[in-house]
Amino acid sequence: MSTVELSPELKTLARDLSKEPPRSPRETLGGYVIAARVLDKCRAFLNNTLGEYDFDCFMDNLFFGFAGIQAEAFKNFVATGASDEEVGAWIQANATQKDRMEVVKWNNHARAMTPKLLPDNVQLFMEGYIAQNVPKHRPIYHVFDIFDLEEGRL
Repeated sequence: MSTVELSPELKTLARDLSKEPPRSPRETLGGYVIAARVLDKCRAFLNNTLGEYDFDCFMDNLFFGFAGIQAEAFKNFVATGASDEEVGAWIQANATQKDRMEVVKWNNHARAMTPKLLPDNVQLFMEGYIAQNVPKHRPIYHVFDIFDLEEGRL
């Protein structure tokens, strides 16, 4: 991991994820679902306030992979203290996926993704994770439900 110089603005923008959750994966940034959540986790990672969350995890990499953005480049830009709007513009400028209809289709696919579509290792992890972190007797229809139920948005 390379060292990044952190701007003072980052401290004011970074959430303390040990006290509050990142945004829902359903929220968009730069036109992409998951991206706002990735930004919250990246800022917290850089600010050492990540809590129990992970940056550059499976879900983050769904976004990075589709957008064609490297996690390290994203992290370096976020470290400058860029605002949400600036990060959204950076995503649009740096994403290799530029076709708006393809982004919309991918967003809809991500919103509708069910746990059975996850890679085997992620399904195994989620089996225990859901049992420990999601309120009992709450149905999970989509992967995003897992996070929104756990974090109290549903």
